[in-house]
Amino acid sequence: MLNKFLTNVGRYFLFLKMVFRRPEKWKLLWRQFIIEADKLILSSIIIVGVISVFIGGVLVIQTASNLENPIIDKMYIGYMVRESLILEFCSTMIALILAGKMGSNIASEIGSMRITEQIDAMDMMGVNSAGFLVLPKILAATILSPLLMLLSLALGLFGGWIVVESTQIIPPPSYITGIKAFYNGFYVFYSCFKMSLFCFMISSISSFNGYYAKGGSLGVGRSSTQAIVTISILILLFDLIVTQLMLY
Repeated sequence: MLNKFLTNVGRYFLFLKMVFRRPEKWKLLWRQFIIEADKLILSSIIIVGVISVFIGGVLVIQTASNLENPIIDKMYIGYMVRESLILEFCSTMIALILAGKMGSNIASEIGSMRITEQIDAMDMMGVNSAGFLVLPKILAATILSPLLMLLSLALGLFGGWIVVESTQIIPPPSYITGIKAFYNGFYVFYSCFKMSLFCFMISSISSFNGYYAKGGSLGVGRSSTQAIVTISILILLFDLIVTQLMLY
């Protein structure tokens, strides 16, 4: 078990070495970057947006139900919702959702190309298949993923505002005041950094599993499942590590 683990870790870093070789044509890399940005990031906007709106509303209701003490100012409900969204939900929880959507998409796409010998054909023609197929995915996911985090934050706060306005669970001005209170811009940077790190892991690990898939269509399914499980565990592990390093 340990030997297999260390072997896969070594293969993963050798795989990254192939991926990050200097591209032969930068124009082609840019074109693929645009395609992958649409495929990985823009296609995730709807699911991220819907989940964020509902989670923002749920957080308002849960926080308000736990702060019924009349001594505590109702503005703290907006403040706690904002902090919960920034510090954890909009980065870690969204990344776990993307691990299923984005990770399975990448692993199955590259795995299918491996099974159908398209990658072997590229290697025979002297093309760096790892760099051509994987580098645009990693760059698109890593560079643009903070935009999903910021979108999730905005829509989460908007979802909370919808609940406040429709139910009057707290005075709407108090909710707005809480959102603006004690703002710390570093927390936004911290959440964006985590999102980029997590999406780098999602794109690279799922690509690695797909690139070395074997065993026909069943092998592609196994590689996708293995990628999602591995990514989910690593996201939670690195969430703990990054939080300890950046916040304390």
